[in-house]
Amino acid sequence: MSASELAEEEERHRKRAPWGVIALVLLTGLALIRNGSGEFDVGPPQPASAAASDSRVSRGTSAGQVLRPLPYAVPDRVRIPAIQVDAPMMPVGLDADGWVGAPPPQDPNLAGWFTGAVSPGEKGTAVVVGHVDNKQGPAVFYGLGALKKGNKVEISRQDGKTAEFEIYGIEVFRKDDFPGDRVYASKGSPELRVITCGGGYSRQNGYEGNVVAFARLTGIR
Repeated sequence: MSASELAEEEERHRKRAPWGVIALVLLTGLALIRNGSGEFDVGPPQPASAAASDSRVSRGTSAGQVLRPLPYAVPDRVRIPAIQVDAPMMPVGLDADGWVGAPPPQDPNLAGWFTGAVSPGEKGTAVVVGHVDNKQGPAVFYGLGALKKGNKVEISRQDGKTAEFEIYGIEVFRKDDFPGDRVYASKGSPELRVITCGGGYSRQNGYEGNVVAFARLTGIR
C-alpha cells in the first residue's frame, strides 16, 4: 500500500470514529430503528427463546480455523438465504435526534450499513439495519426473527470479496432496555449485527423493540 493510499485509509477510519459514535448511542440508551407500520393482520416472526445468543459458542470456521480480518471496504449487498433476503445496501449514519438512520422506507428491499462502525469483515462489530415493513407490506428484514443458529449472512463488498457470517443468536430487546454494550461492543474478531424493528406494536409508539441477529465471520470468498 502506497503512502497516499495509507493516508486515505487512515482518514476513512478517523471519519468513521466508530467508538465515539457507538458510545453516543450507548449513552442515550436508544435502539436502532424507530419506524415501521405494524399495520398488518399477521406481524413479523419473533425469535424463539432457543435462539438467544451464547457468547460461549466457539469462534472461527467449523474446522476451528480463525479467519484473518478483512481490510476496510464498502459493502454493497446483503444476502440471507434462509429468509430469501437479497438486497442492495446504502450507507446510513446518525439522524438529528441521535438515532441510527434507516434506508428510505419507500424502498422495501433496501438495507443500510451503519458507517459509524467497521465495514463487514473488518475486526470489530459491523452493523446492518433495515425496515421490517412499510405502508405497502413486509420489507427487507420482515423475516429476521425467524432466523436460527447456523443460518448464513453473506455481505458482498466493493473490493470484490464476500464476507460470510454465521448466526449464533437472535433476540428481541425492548427499546427502553436495549443492551447497547452487548450488541455493539467489539468481541476482538469480525462480527455482524443485523437489526430491525420487533416486539409488540402500537399506533402511538410503533414497535416496542428491536430484533437483533448476532453473527460472526466464518468464511471469505
